[in-house]
Amino acid sequence: MQIAKDAKNASIAMAKLSSKGKDGALTAIANAIRANAAKIIKANEMDLTKAKADDISDVLYKRLKFDEAKIAEVCAGIESLIALGDPIGEALSKTELDDGFILEQVRCPIGVLGIVFESRPDALVQISALALKSSNAVLLKGGSEARNTNRVLAEIIYEAGVGAGVPDGWLGLLEDRSDVAAMLSMSDYIDLIIPRGSNEFVKYIMDNTNISVMGHADGICHVFIDKDADEAMAVDVAFDSKCQYPAVCNAMETLLVHKDIAAEVLPDLAAKLAEADVEIRGDENVRGVIDCGLANEEDWRTEYNDFILAIKIVNSLEDAISHINKYGSGHTDAIVTGDESAANRFMQLVDSADVFWNCSTRFADGFRFGLGAEVGVSTGKIHARGPVGLEGLTIYKWKLIGNGQTVAMYSGKQGRKYKHRKLR
Repeated sequence: MQIAKDAKNASIAMAKLSSKGKDGALTAIANAIRANAAKIIKANEMDLTKAKADDISDVLYKRLKFDEAKIAEVCAGIESLIALGDPIGEALSKTELDDGFILEQVRCPIGVLGIVFESRPDALVQISALALKSSNAVLLKGGSEARNTNRVLAEIIYEAGVGAGVPDGWLGLLEDRSDVAAMLSMSDYIDLIIPRGSNEFVKYIMDNTNISVMGHADGICHVFIDKDADEAMAVDVAFDSKCQYPAVCNAMETLLVHKDIAAEVLPDLAAKLAEADVEIRGDENVRGVIDCGLANEEDWRTEYNDFILAIKIVNSLEDAISHINKYGSGHTDAIVTGDESAANRFMQLVDSADVFWNCSTRFADGFRFGLGAEVGVSTGKIHARGPVGLEGLTIYKWKLIGNGQTVAMYSGKQGRKYKHRKLR
């Protein structure tokens, strides 16, 4: 696939881009998007018309829409990214092995990123901008529902970048379903694949490539209302976690409530959820407090991405932690409590990328974290975990700077001794 070969060649040249050059290119991209707003919106209207004819769900339709407000939002995101420091070349550590013999651990680009993402045109803009700022070339495969919008955006972003000095081939758009299979076999050209989509799709990617994969397969997020929670706060945090935007991976899917506070907090929460037409499925103990459907074992394992919530009453903090570690997906889990000791124990023992205290799970987001948007969320235990922003799109290399040193000089009883003095 020539497009992948071109990206590989571009990635080598991109490692030499200066911070000023990259920020100038990002500025040119934001300006080009604004200047071509009418063209972008027209392309998006074509996608929206087809989506309506295909009877796409309201949730997906909302994701697909790319209007003036979205254009303003993505351009603001690019400008916030420009304001961030350049991670490339940053020294993570510096050690003096011996007098004048210096070892540095330095951030560098990953190389070529292969991103397969859902039908959200704003994701294409975010990913492209993050790839450029982190000096990575990128191959993009978006959902077919956004084909026209993605094509126009990719063309505008690519040409603005090249016009500002970014190497030819730095961005490539893949449009056919067969391109995904081709991408998975290109370990000679692609360094990292980041899939964004359904659980089944992410697992398919992981099972069918030798290329490193960064991603998450599920977004089964929890909120635990502890016995020492402020009741009004608990209702607000739980409601926001479920209802602010239920179709995303950081929305709450299961609510756990301590038995000592369930009778006080659940009726108020259920009333507020009813106003948003949320379907509640509870265990038998929950059904003894509020009127709702019966939850089963499968509900604890389900990412609804919809106005559906599973609720369980637990006997203790330890039971909540145990439930989350058994059924959760390692994404984002929160506790609401006034007990600092309980909060610290929860955040220490819950095995998730993001653990929160007294706030909504919806804060698990690269932009909200100040990472300059995000390319995705990683629940794996690799170099990046949680929302993946600029630093997550870098790796590091070791630089050893000597003056003729040899291993023989440090060998044997009479050999020199390493100092290993930390300088950073």
